[in-house]
This record gives sequence, structure tokens and C-alpha cells, in this order.
Amino acid sequence: MTKRKIGVLVSGRGSNFQAVADKIKKENLPIEIAVVISDSPEAYALERAEKMGIPHYAIARQDYVDKPSFEAAIDKTLREAGVELVVLAGFMRILSGDFVNSWYHRIINIHPALLPSFTGLDAQGQALNYGVKIAGCTVHFVDAGMDTGPIIMQAAVPVLDEDTHDTLAARILVQEHTILPEVVKLWAEDRLTVNGRKVKIRK
Repeated sequence: MTKRKIGVLVSGRGSNFQAVADKIKKENLPIEIAVVISDSPEAYALERAEKMGIPHYAIARQDYVDKPSFEAAIDKTLREAGVELVVLAGFMRILSGDFVNSWYHRIINIHPALLPSFTGLDAQGQALNYGVKIAGCTVHFVDAGMDTGPIIMQAAVPVLDEDTHDTLAARILVQEHTILPEVVKLWAEDRLTVNGRKVKIRK
């Protein structure tokens, strides 16, 4: 069986990357993580990739004269690895419209909020400060906007009166580790159809 190839972009610990890798292994999915790229040479995610024997690279923004050349290096690495889907798993940089459009509907992102609410940084803190009773996470296709692409899957968690930023973030993260790997599986099974803003999941 031919394996579908994905590339994972990370900036930090890589727990979502680990969750995807674990689901692929546990369910013996026909998916190969062809490459892991981090914009931070110190990212623990690179150590995770090393332990799993997955090709991994640090492509740091400061090593390039401008954003286009930085993104060109990422693009080249992804394409040389034969990547079909780019998975943003805690990648903390905004990709340009040119980059996103060159991978149209082939980039997905996990965001720790129920979009369209609380886009951008520290969505968990935004939710707490706003006083919502339900928070959660969203997997969406990436477009040129800030967390504005078509929504694929969401999961909700309650916000408790005693929640701190860390306790809420931890509860959301559990759901992130469930829905991101599931969406990767659905993609590999060709079960996602995008029609405008709506994503349909074929049964």
C-alpha cells in the first residue's frame, strides 16, 4: 500500500506531532511523516523526530535575509521530501499568502480555541479573560488570514471557575491530541471535501 506523505512544522515541544506519530503507528495507517521542520534549533520536537528516525531540520528565520527566502527553504525541503500535506503542529510563525497559496488546501493547523473566536496568540488566555464557559480547539485548513481558513473539526471543553491558564490549556491540549491525528487520518483516506468555507467529511 502506497503511503501518503506529510510534513510537520513545529516550534516547540512537539506534543501534537507526537500524537500524530503515535496514531499512525498504533493504527498502522498508510501515512509517512516524511520530514519534520522547526524554526527553532532548540525545539524538543526535533529530538522526538530523531528518536523516531524521521528526517528533521532546523530552518531558523534569523539565518535568512528575509521572509521569502526563509519560506523558500521550508518549501524546498517539503517538496524534496515528497510531502502532500503540511501539518502545522505548534508552528509559531505566520506563513505568507504566497506560501499558503502554493499549498492551497494542503496545509492544516491546530488552534487552541473554538474558531472563529480567539484567533492569534494565547487563545486560552483570551478565552479565560473573556469569561466564556466553553473553550476548545479547532483543526482548519490554512488560508492567507489569521486562523480564518475552513474549519475541519472542533472539540469543546468546559471552562471551570477555578481554571488557570495552565489548567485550561492542559484540558484543551488533550483534545488537540485527539482531533489533529484524526484529521490527518481523514485526509489520508480522501474523506475531506472543501466547498467554500464548508468542509464535508465523507462517511
